[in-house]
Amino acid sequence: MVLCKHLDALKLETEILKKTPQARLQKEQFIDAYDSHTNIPKYEIPPEPASEQLIYKYLTQELSLDGNPTLNLASFVNTYASDSSIRLIQDNLTKNLADNDEYPSLIDVETRCITILSNLWHAPHKVDEVTGNKVTNSVGTATTGSSEAIMLAGLALKKRWQLKRKAEGKSTENPNILMATCAQVALEKFATYFDVENRLIPITEKSGHLIDVSKIKENIDENTIGIFVIVGSTFTGAFEPVEEIAKLLDEVQKERGLNIRIHVDGASGGFVAPFIFPHLKWDFANPRVDSISTSGHKYGLTTVGLGWVIWKDSDLLPKELRFSLDYLGGVEETFGLNFSRPGFPVITQYYNFLTLGRQGYAKVFDSCMTNARLLSNFYEATGYFEVLSVIHHKLTPAEKKAIYTREVDDKKLDLKIYTINEDFQPGLPVVAFRFSKAIRDKYPELPQELFSSLMRKKGYIIPNYHLPPNENDTELLRVVVRNTLSLNLLERLIKDSTDVAELLFKAADSVNEITSVKNIETEEEKRFEIHRLLAIISSAGDVETRENDKKEEHTDCGKDKNSYRGIC
Repeated sequence: MVLCKHLDALKLETEILKKTPQARLQKEQFIDAYDSHTNIPKYEIPPEPASEQLIYKYLTQELSLDGNPTLNLASFVNTYASDSSIRLIQDNLTKNLADNDEYPSLIDVETRCITILSNLWHAPHKVDEVTGNKVTNSVGTATTGSSEAIMLAGLALKKRWQLKRKAEGKSTENPNILMATCAQVALEKFATYFDVENRLIPITEKSGHLIDVSKIKENIDENTIGIFVIVGSTFTGAFEPVEEIAKLLDEVQKERGLNIRIHVDGASGGFVAPFIFPHLKWDFANPRVDSISTSGHKYGLTTVGLGWVIWKDSDLLPKELRFSLDYLGGVEETFGLNFSRPGFPVITQYYNFLTLGRQGYAKVFDSCMTNARLLSNFYEATGYFEVLSVIHHKLTPAEKKAIYTREVDDKKLDLKIYTINEDFQPGLPVVAFRFSKAIRDKYPELPQELFSSLMRKKGYIIPNYHLPPNENDTELLRVVVRNTLSLNLLERLIKDSTDVAELLFKAADSVNEITSVKNIETEEEKRFEIHRLLAIISSAGDVETRENDKKEEHTDCGKDKNSYRGIC
């Protein structure tokens, strides 16, 4: 028999604590050692605790040396989160997407996102007679990014090929996969990590720096597990012609009986294309496309750490790749290279779907495309640059009809915002450019990477890189236009681009003058001119600006007409 009585929990806890051995920790409000006398530990855990506020300060100071995310024009990754989405993230920061039983609402949100993307990408569906909702048989999963997503898609292609070969009593050795040389590194990693021969199809200037479709047939054999087609090249932002490739594969099947399937790498284009190029037949509307992957943290506009991969039919994901886990209180089916991962990016994705809607996404991407075209047209108009990306190229009616072939029976797409961009070549809001031929001919000694370096001094991160083999001699600069690059910032970018380019051309002219000993009478004058030139380049033109200001203001002083006034 248990006697009932009131229990004073606080009193009991206090009594137990008094009997418990404790290590007394000294609470310090300030730690001056890390400020001036001692380095912050970098290779071992320190023996004693420290103030959270001070460690926060030290880490903030160190991380402040990183580039400004808004001016990081090299990356496709979204760098903006609204106040409401940040609050939502904070509220769900510790939820684990792998814990199905513990967080059923989170798993429901993931399922809804997969269904939304399946419908957005036109997966085959039936209409529920009661609700009127589209019901698909698609299957998919959230991943840590499009890199993991592409691995899973490749594994599904490989496993289906293996199962088919085994059923036919044929060898499963030496599988191969096709992709363009402009493929993102994750696609090549799949081939390397999972023992698949990577048959790289070259890109050429004639093919628009995309896969050379004429070279696909000759690379196909009975061991080809599929082809990766890229909707949004990382080099130029252009879309590979999914429909044209699908028709070519139809011919291969008729001629040789080989049923080669397509996986679309839509890391960025998977979000951009359906909203502003609705008549482009790149997705599941094309019967040969079996799976699509994308990044939620790029143009899906979530924070970093989210990708998606979807198969249009559940049968396309072999059961041999699915794992049933009786682990966290319930049986769950999973397919992924990771297990535990944060759930808040999935919540942010659903939040974006609801808050932006079709029209919101279309407006965001239309704004990005408009700014990218403005920048493209400006660069070409200067005569200093030529633009290799194509989104600013207007189409003739015949070209438009040939490219945008999907019939759209959707009254929601009546608004001009959805179709205005179809007057141009499809692609991502990317500006890929280089010095014009006239500039390259006039200044063959001028390295294009200097433009990138000097723009970095002004705060912009604009990469300079080589195209893949076959076009490796071609160097490109690239600006990725995201929704954080407003027209106001774009105007500043335009001005700074012009200033830096003209600075480099002046510097090259000065070098040519010095090397030809033109107007240089003494060794001292030559040294002075070289020093001045180096100062101008290293200061991104600030020295020259100050010299011009002094001439205008008549503030020259001293023997060399320089002021050596001390810094206040």
